[in-house]
Amino acid sequence: MKRAADFIEKLTSVIFTLCGFLAIAFVVLITGFLVMQGTPAIGKIGIAEFLFGRVWASTAQTPSFGILPFILTSVYGTVGAVILGVPIGILCAIFIAKMANGKMASFIRGAVDLLSGIPSVVYGLVGMIVIVPFVREAFNLPDGATLFSAIIVLGVMILPGVISVSETAIRAVPKEYEEASLALGASKTETVFKVVVPAAKSGILTGVVLGIGRSIGEAMAVMMVSGNVANMPGLFKSVRFLTTAVASEMSYSSGLQREALFSVALVLFVFIMIINLILNFVVKRDKEG
Repeated sequence: MKRAADFIEKLTSVIFTLCGFLAIAFVVLITGFLVMQGTPAIGKIGIAEFLFGRVWASTAQTPSFGILPFILTSVYGTVGAVILGVPIGILCAIFIAKMANGKMASFIRGAVDLLSGIPSVVYGLVGMIVIVPFVREAFNLPDGATLFSAIIVLGVMILPGVISVSETAIRAVPKEYEEASLALGASKTETVFKVVVPAAKSGILTGVVLGIGRSIGEAMAVMMVSGNVANMPGLFKSVRFLTTAVASEMSYSSGLQREALFSVALVLFVFIMIINLILNFVVKRDKEG
């Protein structure tokens, strides 16, 4: 019996180890593939022209492959989504974890779980039918498919991850912290915002990291509400993100255009990696502190 248990234990350990190395292998393979496919076009176009060029005209007689509009649009869209979605998500998590009664918290938690399961194309469809016409009429624009519409959709899409992770972090704060604060005469609201939330800061930052990853990597929903035009970004202009640049042209691309799209994907990959490394460093430093 003991031999069987030892064998199962060793087998489980080997399986887990293989799974861990498999995950690393996937990352290495994806990185290698993007580097091999993406660097030739950058060499042909020129890294300065590619990264800082303001015109993308991949199908023109004299093609131009400047992706600065895509980079800035992705940055502005992500920052806008974080500014819109993160405060709402954190406040909702606080309400579920500390303010709402059992039935209300359960109901809202179920709604958040349902929100996380909605496909991105549905978000895009709702945005195209509801948000785009609203933006067009509210701001008297010729077309409501703008960066502003994309920010609203992205802000809603990052809510489930931010809420779920933040709620878990808030619930993980020891009850003694809260009881000590209340015993010293602080109100419940003061205790939550001055004691519980700071104690859960590292977990909340993890939720923000997930939200940023979701907003940067989204393609279908933003393609449906942003206008998908390669303009320099403006809040009420039709724009194109890094993700939508690849998704919208890859199906009919060839030659240098196809190579340039792989280069865009490489830039997006590096962009996401840098942001994740920075945010993970911040979270790790906060935990150690």
